[in-house]
Amino acid sequence: MNFTEIARERQSCRSYNPTKEVEKEKLDAILEAARLAPSACNGQPYRITVCRGKSALGVAKAVGGMGMNTFAASAPVLLVLSEAPYVATAALGARVKKNDYRSIDIGILAAYITAEAAAQGLGSCIIGWLDDGEIRKICGLDGTVRLVITLGYPKEGDTLRPKKRKDMEALVGYAD
Repeated sequence: MNFTEIARERQSCRSYNPTKEVEKEKLDAILEAARLAPSACNGQPYRITVCRGKSALGVAKAVGGMGMNTFAASAPVLLVLSEAPYVATAALGARVKKNDYRSIDIGILAAYITAEAAAQGLGSCIIGWLDDGEIRKICGLDGTVRLVITLGYPKEGDTLRPKKRKDMEALVGYAD
């Protein structure tokens, strides 16, 4: 698949096959794509924590407040994306330009992870509704938890939904 095909095919999976594990080779390919993701000053100001088994169930519960994200409990892998310190040059740039490069970098990281998951034939969902403190305890993290990404095989019958996107004219402008 080329990138545009991945972009067309990838969707937020909310129905996983809980009995089918993610193979190590596929998880390794996803983590390698994550490692290659660009970041400000190549600083990679984040940490990826791979959760399976008991830790995955704990994190799934921590993203499920108020009845949200109940599907996460059926995903065999949850990736926790948390903040790590900036490298000195990115920290200086963030201060001078008043821009949160870490948030941008974590967004790019999430895009790389979910695109490679789709290329590997896996479903994924990016979750921002979470209990930061509880996930930090489960994973032994110091940095703020920004996102959780579920990974797994979609349940049979989980068909591709039509994408609802803005028209190109509403999305793109040109400045000459």
